[in-house]
Amino acid sequence: MANTTRGFGYWAVVVLSALMALFGLPILAGGLWLITLGGSWYYAFAGLGLVVSAYFLFRQSVVGVWVYLLTFVGTLIWALWEAGFNGWAQVPRLVAPTVVLALVLLTIPALRSRFTMPRATFAAAAVGVLALGASMMVLTSVRETSLFAQETTPPMLEAPVAPTQQLDAVPAEPVAPPVQYALQETGVDWPAYGGTQHAARFSPLDQITPENVGNLEKIWEFRTGDLPDGDEAYGNQNTPIKIGNRLFLCSALNKVSALDAATGTEFWTYDPQVSIDAIGYNATCRGLAYYETPGAAQTDMCATRVIMQTLDARLIALDTQTGQLCPDFGNGGIVNLMEGIGDSAPGFYSPTSPPTVVRNIAIVGSQVKDGQTREAPSGVIRGYNAETGALEWAWDMVRPDAPNPLPEGEIYTPGTPNMWTIASGDDELGLVYMPLGNSAVDYWGGDRSPEENEYSTAIVALDVTDGSVRWFYQTVHYDIWDYDLGAQGTLADFPTENGPVAALILPTKQGQFFIFDRATGEPLVEIEERSAPQGGVEPENLSPTQPFVVDFPSQLKPDIEEKNMWGMTPLDQLWCRIQFRQASYEGRYTPPTTDVPWIQYPGYNGGSDWGGVAVDSGRNILVSNYNDTPNYNRLIPREDIDALGIVPIGHPDHATGNSHSGISPQALTPYGIEVNAGWRVPFTGMLCKEPPYGGIMAIDMATKQVLWDKPFGSARKNGPFGIPSMLPFDIGTPNNGGTAITATGLIFVAATTDDLIRAISTETGETLWQAELPAGGQATPIIYEAEGRQIVVINAGGHNFMETPIGDYFIAYALPGVGS
Repeated sequence: MANTTRGFGYWAVVVLSALMALFGLPILAGGLWLITLGGSWYYAFAGLGLVVSAYFLFRQSVVGVWVYLLTFVGTLIWALWEAGFNGWAQVPRLVAPTVVLALVLLTIPALRSRFTMPRATFAAAAVGVLALGASMMVLTSVRETSLFAQETTPPMLEAPVAPTQQLDAVPAEPVAPPVQYALQETGVDWPAYGGTQHAARFSPLDQITPENVGNLEKIWEFRTGDLPDGDEAYGNQNTPIKIGNRLFLCSALNKVSALDAATGTEFWTYDPQVSIDAIGYNATCRGLAYYETPGAAQTDMCATRVIMQTLDARLIALDTQTGQLCPDFGNGGIVNLMEGIGDSAPGFYSPTSPPTVVRNIAIVGSQVKDGQTREAPSGVIRGYNAETGALEWAWDMVRPDAPNPLPEGEIYTPGTPNMWTIASGDDELGLVYMPLGNSAVDYWGGDRSPEENEYSTAIVALDVTDGSVRWFYQTVHYDIWDYDLGAQGTLADFPTENGPVAALILPTKQGQFFIFDRATGEPLVEIEERSAPQGGVEPENLSPTQPFVVDFPSQLKPDIEEKNMWGMTPLDQLWCRIQFRQASYEGRYTPPTTDVPWIQYPGYNGGSDWGGVAVDSGRNILVSNYNDTPNYNRLIPREDIDALGIVPIGHPDHATGNSHSGISPQALTPYGIEVNAGWRVPFTGMLCKEPPYGGIMAIDMATKQVLWDKPFGSARKNGPFGIPSMLPFDIGTPNNGGTAITATGLIFVAATTDDLIRAISTETGETLWQAELPAGGQATPIIYEAEGRQIVVINAGGHNFMETPIGDYFIAYALPGVGS
């Protein structure tokens, strides 16, 4: 009898009881802590139930089973009351407790009692419990999409105050271009980053349809050879351009290649020899600009050219036929963009986006590394002659009348808002539309100039003839949240009661769509100024209101609550709940704080980023993928930053690193900044907010109704500790990269962290085709025709911040058996 008592069953129960106590004690302690913070009482009772159950199981008593059964029933009731039938929300609430329940049931035959049910019956019961739990997860996740769609209407924050118009520049009459420049059109070609400089990302081609898209196959692959040798930050996000029979692309370190658009065969490659020291946030070349000299013979050298900004701040023009530098452009084909910027450490001023060519002017901005110092390189916008490389004008918002060129030794105003993303343009109006960021150092603004406070996080329309401001609109007042405008504005006809109006559609990181008459800047949607939270470390500077679009759909979700915290188990969900209760959170625009962390929702990657939107003007449909993640931030006092030895780039003691993670110095201000991007759980790396973390939606612009809104991205490459789960369920992942839309009602998009490219129905949002990529697809695909064949191309370059595999691939897809 003693041997039976001390056999395998006995020790299995002991081990299980020890594990239950190991998890139960911190859940009990954390639950009590959460109660003191004003949070849920559930965890204290659940932890107590685990500990008591563990005690009786250790004593080999069936009472431990009954205690756990009561704990589980209470958990089930609480979980359904708090999260309903939301499958992903129930993962931390029910999966681990269900597994424990199955194990507890398996202990019954080994316990000292008079309970005599056969072992096989207990095993079957345990398996049944697990199967029931798994089935509930699958079935409830089906309802998630409808629940997700119901959350797209933002709540009213407070009673709205009177709207404030932000049009402070008097629009001038458009001046017709003196020369007829080449008309950009998509279809056979894709001549600009966004399709054209209007950035609608629309193709009229109709060979690929919803009925045959499932037959798409890979027809060629090209590799640039640009891959990291060590721990360099790579993440190429290139969208090629296609003109004639050639496809032009650039690699992570700015190698430009011309390929046969039909076969992927390489014609030429130009290597500008960019050093890895020039990498700022990451090594990327988002795209190239194309320019055709009016009246030039096609056989002339550089009659057609591609123009690129490099990571080391050069503007380079190349002949499209030969790949040679254009000798009449700048200094032998190269313009030094560091002129007027001053001394700057490599990687501090690091352009990653293509110029935008309007008429004969190539307009350039630059990425400036975030969070370093107030004395960062200037955000000046410059317009260069696309044929000669001569500087035609420079818009320095603090010194708009500064001489051109600057006197020797002078520089453009440091620290002003920059344009790191892509501008759009209108040749007829002679306007370029620039989405601006905020001033250097994102989370404190006490010494910003009046001009910085006026133009930060604004869309600014400049006249390309002289660089003067035609109109502008500020989407965030006194931005201290890094809500810079990352998306390229889209120029499209917007339906109104008085007919279609030539509009600019501007998506934002807050998930709103600001829509303007692109000639005058007059809003075409109703915008209200709503009361915003006050307080933080500089309450005297905060704007009392922020603008909200009220009569057009948005990607805004309801404010997060404690019940929205997530994790893989009750333990990490409890950790996130405690963090939520410890933080300052008053909804959108919660002011930055230093005594406690604050929650920023959406975070700086939330809403629309540089992927922008796609518009089918024929159907009046706008398509947008977006992120839905918070950040968990804290301002760090200067003395603590100094004690930690954290210094900005360019300082002799600076250790290269990523300013978008950990702590950034924000030198010459009272505070550094600690950013937990996405608000991740320590150790497991999971996110604290429950899924979805990203979505994709379609909006009928005529009716201003959401056609559909769905989680975007599967869980197959996501999991705790960075281990891919390979689960095919749509969890809605973070995503970067845009969509391309066709006249046949198809959306082509990659962007997600599951390394897939998809074709989605514009009408229903259903995925009709998908293919696995060899690396992350954080780029926007293009669509064109070559040799009678409609082709889709995507850059699978990966992304260091998105933690997708890094690659150097360009992959083309087409239907089999078509074309010449």
